[in-house]
Amino acid sequence: MGKILEKIAEGKTLVSDGAWGTFLHLKGLKADECPEGWNLTRPDDVLDIAQSYVDAGADLILTNSFGGSPHKLQGYGFQDQVYELNKAAAEISKKAAGDRALVLGSMGPTGIMVMMGEVPPQEIFKGFMEQARGLVDGGVDGIVVETMTDPEEARLAIEAIKKVCELDVACTFTFSKTQAGEYRTMMGTGVEEFLEMALSAGADIIGANCGNGTAGMVEIVKEIRALNPDVPILVHANAGLPQYLDGKTVFPETPGVMAPQMKDLVAAGANMVGGCCGTTPEHITQIVAELSK
Repeated sequence: MGKILEKIAEGKTLVSDGAWGTFLHLKGLKADECPEGWNLTRPDDVLDIAQSYVDAGADLILTNSFGGSPHKLQGYGFQDQVYELNKAAAEISKKAAGDRALVLGSMGPTGIMVMMGEVPPQEIFKGFMEQARGLVDGGVDGIVVETMTDPEEARLAIEAIKKVCELDVACTFTFSKTQAGEYRTMMGTGVEEFLEMALSAGADIIGANCGNGTAGMVEIVKEIRALNPDVPILVHANAGLPQYLDGKTVFPETPGVMAPQMKDLVAAGANMVGGCCGTTPEHITQIVAELSK
């Protein structure tokens, strides 16, 4: 049992951080620029984002490594710096966390449809291993495979991490509600299928991120809990469903609207809660306050 599972076993609801990409762009990241590249070229800006969430009271923060796989970095010409970029991402978040928070290394999708056979699975597996090595050597306390839709890709990522280390591994899928009222990924994976895959691959923590506001996440958590009463659940909800207004994508849930709903998430069975798109340090501050009442 790693540090994250130990905290959960103590009965504490852990509060994670919020959005990262939004803040990178506010600090000047261009649309065609590699976010992970900033870990080497502008580490102070990345540190500032991580520090803002620690100061907001988060129990654990992520790393600026979501797109840190070789296949994702290849689009920016950084495929030969996978280890360095991920190690730097972990070191920056660890510096911000100090002894106040734990660090969860972020690993997102490669952008390749593994189920469609675009690239040999072993190649994807090796890439995830390289990314995981960098995160582990940089000092993360656990790793989250997040925003997944393809169960085969997620399986490869979980198994690659488990081959590299014995840290706690979380896996979150992105679900949307179908017209039939079911929650499925864009690849058609349902909650039960995801749960079976993630646990059989070796995930210690499962859950959902992005794609839904808090209300939708409550329904997903209830579905997971009906299938498995014991597995630790992590949820990173958006600040409501995105709306397109005046040429911009906005997220409608203010900190005051989102934070009280976190109690519903916890009551449904979530052990770790935080934010995804549209959430800010102010959201996290109010979530921490709400859950400490």
